[in-house]
Amino acid sequence: MTAGAVAIVLAAGSGERLGRVEPKAFLDVAGSPMVVRAAEAAAACPAVGSLVVAVPRGHEGTARAIVAPGKPVVVVSGGISRHASVRAALAAVPDRASFIVCHDAARPFASPQQFVLVLGALEVNPDAAGAIPVVPVTDTVKRVRGGFVVRTEGSREELTLAQTPQAFRASALRDAHTRAAQAEREFSDDAAALEWAGYRVAAVAGDPDNFKITTPEDLALAELFAAERAHG
Repeated sequence: MTAGAVAIVLAAGSGERLGRVEPKAFLDVAGSPMVVRAAEAAAACPAVGSLVVAVPRGHEGTARAIVAPGKPVVVVSGGISRHASVRAALAAVPDRASFIVCHDAARPFASPQQFVLVLGALEVNPDAAGAIPVVPVTDTVKRVRGGFVVRTEGSREELTLAQTPQAFRASALRDAHTRAAQAEREFSDDAAALEWAGYRVAAVAGDPDNFKITTPEDLALAELFAAERAHG
């Protein structure tokens, strides 16, 4: 397996959509902050040698105090967008790193195996510059504009939902972000930046349990899910 990868944990989002004052990633889920859960999952992957955690400015000290997954951690100030936070984190990744895996702290239930899968996919797909976990779309997808359906998307067999962690060859990730900055482009995930830059991205099986916490309903579901896991 690919060794010495650096994991970037993105934890700079606000808690506004959750109706909270504190940053989203610092909220507890069943007694453990999301950023801690995410960092521990990343560190539990044998291929990950160190971590860079991006947090909101002013919360660096708190992050250093609570994020201690047993591997070297660097905490940086994130940006006003996810894309900007990745760029800030990349500046702290050593030049010698060959592989980088990016993960959103808002997905606190990602398993260490997901990190293993995406990094392993880069080994078996030499033409791929990145690898991401995806889950199938089970509902019919409608494109809506101005309150009206304008198109029904085609066969669901080719439609998937992207998750993190997402693994990349470090040179490709740096190049895609540099070119995006020059073009003043921002993307909702790093795979999209690589796709835009002309790189190939492999897909591996995601995990339905690896859901993203965005709304208060998601947070309530996460509490229930964590409680069920705890009681086996």
